[in-house]
Amino acid sequence: MKKEYDFSKAQRGPVVPVSKGKTRITIRLDDGVLQWFREQVHRAGGGSYQALINEALRRHIEQAGQPLEATLRRVIREELRRAS
Repeated sequence: MKKEYDFSKAQRGPVVPVSKGKTRITIRLDDGVLQWFREQVHRAGGGSYQALINEALRRHIEQAGQPLEATLRRVIREELRRAS
């Protein structure tokens, strides 16, 4: 280690820059919700629980625009797959 460091050209801000197309925010989630996403990542052997939350929100947005009939058909297909 040096005895002194020159911080005259230092800049404040995050150490790791935010990726293009992403925005850093602060969000409050229920403890149980956050724990569930962390457990899913742990069971999968690693990854990012934040990316998993982002994917869940993206899927919800995509499905929210579907007509009710399409949603019902999707749910029935999923349940039939599980039952077989």
